[in-house]
Amino acid sequence: MASLEQKDQKVVFGLDIGTRSVVGTVGYMKEGKFNVIAQAVEKHQTRAMLDGQIHDIGKVGMTIKMVKEALEQQTDIHLTDVCIAAAGRVLKTVRTTYDYEYQDSHDITDEDIYNLDSGAVEKAYAEFISKNTSGLKFYLVGYSVMHYYLDGYQIANLEGHNAGKVSVELIATFLPDDCVDGLYKACERAGLMVANLTLEPIAAMMVAIPERFRMLNLALIDVGAGTSDICVTDDGSITAYGMLPLAGDDITEIIAQYCLVDFNSADEIKIAASHSEKVDYVDIMGLKKTITAKEIAKVIKPKVDEMAKKAVEEIKRLNGDKAVSAVFVVGGGGCVPGYVKAIAREMDISEERVALRGEEVMKDIVFLNNNGIEKNSLIVTPLGICISYYEEANNFIFVSFNGTQTKIYDNGKLQIVDAAMQVAFPNEDLFPKRGEELRFTVNGKERTSRGEPGEAAVITLNGKPADIHTKIHANDIIDVTPSTAGAPGKAVIESIPEFKTKFNVNVDGKKIEASRYATVNGQLQTPLYSIQPGDEVKVLDYNTAAQIAELLDIELTEDTVIMVNNERGDKDTPVYENFKVEFKSQDDMIMDYYKDYPSADEVAISQENEEVIENEEKAAKIATNSNGQLTLDSPVDTGTYENDETEPVKNILAHDLHVVVNNDPVTLHGKADYVFVDVFDAIDFDLSKPQGRSVVTILNGSTPDYLQTIKEGDKIEVYWK
Repeated sequence: MASLEQKDQKVVFGLDIGTRSVVGTVGYMKEGKFNVIAQAVEKHQTRAMLDGQIHDIGKVGMTIKMVKEALEQQTDIHLTDVCIAAAGRVLKTVRTTYDYEYQDSHDITDEDIYNLDSGAVEKAYAEFISKNTSGLKFYLVGYSVMHYYLDGYQIANLEGHNAGKVSVELIATFLPDDCVDGLYKACERAGLMVANLTLEPIAAMMVAIPERFRMLNLALIDVGAGTSDICVTDDGSITAYGMLPLAGDDITEIIAQYCLVDFNSADEIKIAASHSEKVDYVDIMGLKKTITAKEIAKVIKPKVDEMAKKAVEEIKRLNGDKAVSAVFVVGGGGCVPGYVKAIAREMDISEERVALRGEEVMKDIVFLNNNGIEKNSLIVTPLGICISYYEEANNFIFVSFNGTQTKIYDNGKLQIVDAAMQVAFPNEDLFPKRGEELRFTVNGKERTSRGEPGEAAVITLNGKPADIHTKIHANDIIDVTPSTAGAPGKAVIESIPEFKTKFNVNVDGKKIEASRYATVNGQLQTPLYSIQPGDEVKVLDYNTAAQIAELLDIELTEDTVIMVNNERGDKDTPVYENFKVEFKSQDDMIMDYYKDYPSADEVAISQENEEVIENEEKAAKIATNSNGQLTLDSPVDTGTYENDETEPVKNILAHDLHVVVNNDPVTLHGKADYVFVDVFDAIDFDLSKPQGRSVVTILNGSTPDYLQTIKEGDKIEVYWK
């Protein structure tokens, strides 16, 4: 039984739970260097893990317990807390493109960029969940923006630009909860509490890539037994993760088939060949054999080349379809001959830019007891797991969000907004919400009026005011009161741009500006009418004659004559741009009529003579029978037809006259005044073919003069006697 307690000794216990083996390290940090006190390795008795996933928690727990006990024996320290890492291979990476279109032209802010990124992450998560039917919870480990687009064109930074449509292409990485859960449970079976959980690629990077190099665009390949885990870094942080189900075991199986040995023997041959020119072994037939390292290299070359080719393809995919500056290789599977050279060849970079990281990366690591463990790439990850404990990042932490405890992956850049995303707090509840848009049409075209912005979310962190970008740490208490929606969009007719325009018309010889009128759903409305959702607004491109008169305070009476473009109109006649309108009284019309004549007397005499002659001719015709004798019941009055001086003037005011002849309605056309004989122009009564001795004429029950004036509605009878 160990006599010293781990918490008193201030040591860290790191455990790399791999597919083939479990590697444990105990040590402490002093003056920037990590001091290794002890290390132990145990292989799994069975294949209890596949591709980094724990399949048998009990058996993995037993292996962990054996490593723990071996380390306790070496150090005399009772180990209670362990630091572990989730394999990169269990991370799920989704690449997606997300578009957003603004209604109006818009200057892009940091908030807009965050909204765009989080919209893409949510889309990536939705795509991922749709393909994953296990119903498990997933943690967002991180995301990397590949490209931004502004109106379809690639751009480095959207902030400040004016845009209609923006897009982002990004890679988001998720970690399934069951992988984390399996690791925690296996450690619990060995009597250990998990103090820190990081990701294997990050742990490897802590050791393999010095911090000063992490600003470069690099790739790290951790070639394990079951899988090759890949991560890409740029500008000091990990931007993407990937995994290939091709690794050391694939090479071991080729050796097993070629040498005719079991899997474990083939693994020993592979390891021995990496540092010896010849390897002796016994095949399954019991025969002793010897194979050279060169022969093994030749046999495994096709598989090694395939592994390198696929690894480079994955690196380029994760890196935005381009090569990285350098590649670091860690893990036992990367030690096979030819792998590093094949990576350089496929990536098309020089061989010195691809490095197998082993002992040379451990300059800042002090091994206090050299107990036979080789300082090779195999122990890079467990050392990194220990070191990441001191970095206080890339670890799972607990925070309280609106009263709910939630586990969240801390990548060193955690903000309140990341916690909101993890608990699926609605994105729209973080930012002020606009009221509902008002949608309507103007002259058949869609129009919208945006709603008013509401109040922003009220956020506190540990009781103090905060915002979505405030950094968070373990055990923080976050409270978010959702944002509110503003007032819905509104608009009145007078705010419509088309309605504000004016047009010119010519009224009584003067140019005036006419205002617009508008109808809503077919009804004329005032400029202050509040437009309702779905309203069909029409801004008219004309005024009626009555509206023009109203504009100029012209009173329309029964006596008013309306002329539009020199033609007789009425109050409803449309008046379009540049139309000519005249409003006249009857007297004005008379004066206009006379202006082209020498004098009113001459017009009157001329008119009177013409009409008298015409009417006398008609009367004579009626009065003459077929043998030329007068047989009328009333004599023809050949005296002058009396007219006052204004009589001829009425001829310019021609109108229809409606009378009843022989019980039938008859309309007379084309004159201002009508006399009795005018009826014969409108009825079918042929005077040249007598049907009796004489013609009988009756007007309203009495016998008329032929030149007697007739009026609207008069009752007339005409027949042969």
